[in-house]
Amino acid sequence: MQKPSVLKSRKWLPAGLPVMLCLCVLGSILTAAILSSNIFYSELLFRSTTSVASVSRGQLVLPHSLLNQIADLQSQVGVLLEQLHGASAESKALTTFADQLLHIATSLDKFAEALSDFYDSNSSGTNEVSTVDEDFSDPDESEINQGSDTHSFNSGELHNYTALKPNRLIGKKNFLGVEAISPSVGLLCANMASNVERFMGYKIYRMCPDDWDIAQKLMISGCDPLPRRRCFSKTPPRYSKPLPINSSLWSQPADTNIMCSHYKCKDYSCLVSNGTIGKSGFFKCSNCFDLSKRGWEIPTNESASAEFTIDEVLRLKPGEIRIGLDFSPTTGTFAALMKERTVTIASATLNLGAPFNEVIALRGLLPLYLLIGSRLPFFDNTLDIVHSTLFLDGWMGLDLLQFVLHDWDRVLRPKGLLWVDRFFCKRDELKMYLDEFSRLHYKKLLWRVVPKTDKLEDESFFSAVLEKPLRS
Repeated sequence: MQKPSVLKSRKWLPAGLPVMLCLCVLGSILTAAILSSNIFYSELLFRSTTSVASVSRGQLVLPHSLLNQIADLQSQVGVLLEQLHGASAESKALTTFADQLLHIATSLDKFAEALSDFYDSNSSGTNEVSTVDEDFSDPDESEINQGSDTHSFNSGELHNYTALKPNRLIGKKNFLGVEAISPSVGLLCANMASNVERFMGYKIYRMCPDDWDIAQKLMISGCDPLPRRRCFSKTPPRYSKPLPINSSLWSQPADTNIMCSHYKCKDYSCLVSNGTIGKSGFFKCSNCFDLSKRGWEIPTNESASAEFTIDEVLRLKPGEIRIGLDFSPTTGTFAALMKERTVTIASATLNLGAPFNEVIALRGLLPLYLLIGSRLPFFDNTLDIVHSTLFLDGWMGLDLLQFVLHDWDRVLRPKGLLWVDRFFCKRDELKMYLDEFSRLHYKKLLWRVVPKTDKLEDESFFSAVLEKPLRS
């Protein structure tokens, strides 16, 4: 890249004006530096799954306008240098300032030369240019479910989101102790480029697309967390005020408060009808939406059922269980029963074919829209109880189970309770899973293994209430 020609010398400007111009130029230089660092940051973030060698081959995406900005800065610095050179040296300060400006000009020349080499090397291969074009094509299911080798992001809004967000006062640290905020985005988003860009294809301050189903598929496939968006979520058009808490726990939510566009069932009666079994779009926790089925209250035959009652568990720690987590496919029934016993429970679940999260919220409970592969959003040693039912099953590999159990251990306080509720697997695999729970070295307070008789397969149920030990 050829350096721009320095403008012909002009008459010396009034005293003080060159300094003002220099400050403007330095501000421009700082802006360019921030811009370039943001661009490199966002690209490196999305290409973290590629090798270092691919970066060296010129795989980064840079806007060509950056070259023009650097050229303009070179020109401005050239003008100031010429003016300072022609000025009478009235003080040492002026001479020192001129030397510093010359050093900045030299650095700009080197930066421009490096950019030129970068574009020259890219011209022989794929020369990717950042644009603001959006992809509004229909999503490719194979890309969502299996990922792809695509790592090119063209969405201007996506680059805006991933760029470092400096504090308003450049160079000043905020109360978090950093000079800029780094937005979060899932590592595997890079493998689903076209659908992530489709997710980010919206108009700022306008209505968001009704695409939560695509967002959930992206999350399940590893693009979690998703980028934040700057658009407004749609609301049910005839939303009515929720019921008071003394009646909402066990009352059927109004159809007008649920958006059913992406569910097979378009009203609540479909969710609870026996006639829609197998056709409702969901199978996990198939009777969850029938709020008349409370559960966990009537003692069961220990030889036939692996279900403990809530009161049986709470008696293990009288007055000590106050807050906790239920990680299950649920509409909040466990949390509602615990709330009646003055225990606050957050219910973590996805919308697996039905409005699980909406119903939890409409009952006056706390929904936590969370994946099994995500780190829990709680600090260490804070929860009194973690409960999970009909979710930790024999479908899980041991590696995933180990990470999940250790994260639950992290958030449980000392002497807190881990309630594993009806974990099921094949009988010949039971010992393998039980060994994983034993490796936590928790104290066994309740423990039960019974045959699973609802299917012909040779399976077993396992339930346990375990106490986390003190560790130093």
